[in-house]
Amino acid sequence: MPLGVAIPAAMAALSGAIIAGVSGMTGLINPFVGVGLLAALLLMVWRPQAAIWLLIGGWVFVGIHQEWASQLPVGLNGEDVVVDATLLSVTASGGSQRLLLSVNACEAPSDAPSFRALQKVRVTAYGDSVYQAGEQWRLTLRLRPPSGFANPDVFDFEQWLWREGIHATGYVRQEPAAVKLADAGFSVRLMALDVLDNQPLSERTRRWLAALTLGEGDRLTQDDWALLNATGTTHLVVISGLHVGLVAGFALLLARMASRLITPTNWRMRAWPWWAAAVVTVGYASLAGLAPPAMRAMVMALVGLWVLSGRHAPGIWQAWWLALGLVVVIDPLSLWRPGLWLSFLAVGWLIIIWQGRSRPRGIKGWCWALLRSQLLLAPLMAAAVLIAFERIAPASPLINLIAVPWVSSVMVPLALLGWIFAPLPLLGTGVWWLFEQALGVFYALLTQVVQLWPLWEPDQTLIYPLSGVLLWLALCWGLPSVPPWLRGGPVLLAVLLPWWSPQEPMPKGKLRVTVHDVGQGQLVELRSQQYRLLYDTGPRFQAGFMPLQTLWSPNQHFDQVIVSHADIDHAGGIGALLEDHSVARWQAPVGESLPVMATACERGQAWQRDGIAYRFLWPPAGSNTYSANDRSCVLEVSVGEKRLLITGDVSRDIERRFLRDVDLPVSVLVAGHHGSRTSSGVQFVQHAAPHHAIFSAGRNNPFQHPVDDVVRRFRKQGSCLWNTGHDGALRFWLQKDHPVIITPMRPQPDSAKRC
Repeated sequence: MPLGVAIPAAMAALSGAIIAGVSGMTGLINPFVGVGLLAALLLMVWRPQAAIWLLIGGWVFVGIHQEWASQLPVGLNGEDVVVDATLLSVTASGGSQRLLLSVNACEAPSDAPSFRALQKVRVTAYGDSVYQAGEQWRLTLRLRPPSGFANPDVFDFEQWLWREGIHATGYVRQEPAAVKLADAGFSVRLMALDVLDNQPLSERTRRWLAALTLGEGDRLTQDDWALLNATGTTHLVVISGLHVGLVAGFALLLARMASRLITPTNWRMRAWPWWAAAVVTVGYASLAGLAPPAMRAMVMALVGLWVLSGRHAPGIWQAWWLALGLVVVIDPLSLWRPGLWLSFLAVGWLIIIWQGRSRPRGIKGWCWALLRSQLLLAPLMAAAVLIAFERIAPASPLINLIAVPWVSSVMVPLALLGWIFAPLPLLGTGVWWLFEQALGVFYALLTQVVQLWPLWEPDQTLIYPLSGVLLWLALCWGLPSVPPWLRGGPVLLAVLLPWWSPQEPMPKGKLRVTVHDVGQGQLVELRSQQYRLLYDTGPRFQAGFMPLQTLWSPNQHFDQVIVSHADIDHAGGIGALLEDHSVARWQAPVGESLPVMATACERGQAWQRDGIAYRFLWPPAGSNTYSANDRSCVLEVSVGEKRLLITGDVSRDIERRFLRDVDLPVSVLVAGHHGSRTSSGVQFVQHAAPHHAIFSAGRNNPFQHPVDDVVRRFRKQGSCLWNTGHDGALRFWLQKDHPVIITPMRPQPDSAKRC
């Protein structure tokens, strides 16, 4: 295949994006720029015509580094800034609203660092103000640089913020009050959404119409996405080749019919119907938001229209590379979005498996083509999704055999026809009513499938072996001239591998402890051979979000959950546990008001599981008049000579009361009250002298936890200090005759210098 123009252009764009991404993430921008300039100079001398490719690569490189430079400076963390901004989107979130803002102008304190490059921020708004996309507002914001929790094997929210081009997060200050500067201007997209909102249809139908025809995926609820993820049908909601192709084909049909009426003698020779179809295609893709899948479909549809109109045919792979290059040039950050690679991978594989084959004919031919495409596409996409999202929908290959033709042949045509007839209210609403019935059938099918074959999240050690087997399966059956005997191997492995566990069972007497990164709160997970315990459940934020929701897939079982006390930063995740998981036993201090029935944790209670000893050092038995903090459950865990101590939020006075009950030495101490000066008193720190001290505190928290005095006390005793806000989640093992080695989920350059 000749290189042409598209392939070098795409490779130049990809090279510029990858080099910029690596240099930005590692901080080594100067060496990369130097090497890049030298390589560019040598290439220009050797082949001057390569200047255009260098220009493309440089454009993408600069664009990505502008995104790095646009992030909020650390010096403005927690400061109030005033911005004039345009609302890009407004999403309801519990009792608040989530706003995505495009910053037009900004003001900060005179001594603050400059942040004029700030362009896009994501904030939460509380209060009674009503916001609508497209409006301009003057807002006082409390911002922080883009960040997320760092926990093992979970979604990387910080990386998601970066690849979405969001430069800061925070919330809207209620004082001074927000001021609307201008109403939303005219926008076809906003007008279309307003038309949908006023339709006499169910809420579910309206949000699905917005997602399927206008790319408003944010309107779908968490339950909608959970159902689509569990059945492997999320691709059906993305504005992609299906939608753009239908619009292009229908526009071409109407234009050619009009041409036949206007010029009946030579209508076949007219070029304007193809141009009209191209304009409609670009218009619809733009209306749908020009996400990478929609942009890819638009470019390939335009190439298809060009070829069908009788022009020079550039070849299907040239169109594929051209689409990839244009997407990366226009939106460089899309290179880090899984949706781009899943979309291009699917289309590329379909090209491979159908290249050189005759076009299917008749209903039987098209049914066989659909069946073959889905069966050959399913293992490859399952492997890609498994690598990208660490999950797999077992029913995906079967459900897509029904869902794809149903959505493509019934739901999407009805949704688009409804827009065509929207100016005729009764007719348009009638078509959308038919769509509502089709959506009900689709929903019932997916719900039934999920009950039979729920979403599977395999063990981490299985992800890459299973992905490799699925890839091998796709290649063996999709590529031509593969010997039949070679095709049976991956089928057998794909069936047997999920039943194989490469991990050795955890031995008795070994305890894995994870102090999770949950912001300004606390959640400690203790797991042994046949026992799983949680100490505290993390916070619940004002918007209703509970970090515990992000840690595990649903239907986890916990043998015991200890809630140290009822403060929202320790008991805030109880709702998520009740909703998504099962708990055999709850424990909490007497007198705490919790939404669960809990037995009392009392001084002297002790139990053993899997050769590991657990003991409560506080509070005393019976009712008491202590404050909520001072009656926290204090837990000591012993594995041989290794000891873990978790003190909740008790004060220095309470620490002295159970001081002599602490067995020494203390290997790891989860410091009291997140490192507040009310806890970790001098006498307690000197007596316990923990080898490791962990502060469970929020990143850049407003309380400045851990405070300097407490940090100095532990340093004076020679303790190794760790902070979840700085280091992310912290994981270690307690095992007899083995040293305690703490592993941070967010490694820092100074990790080796803590002790």
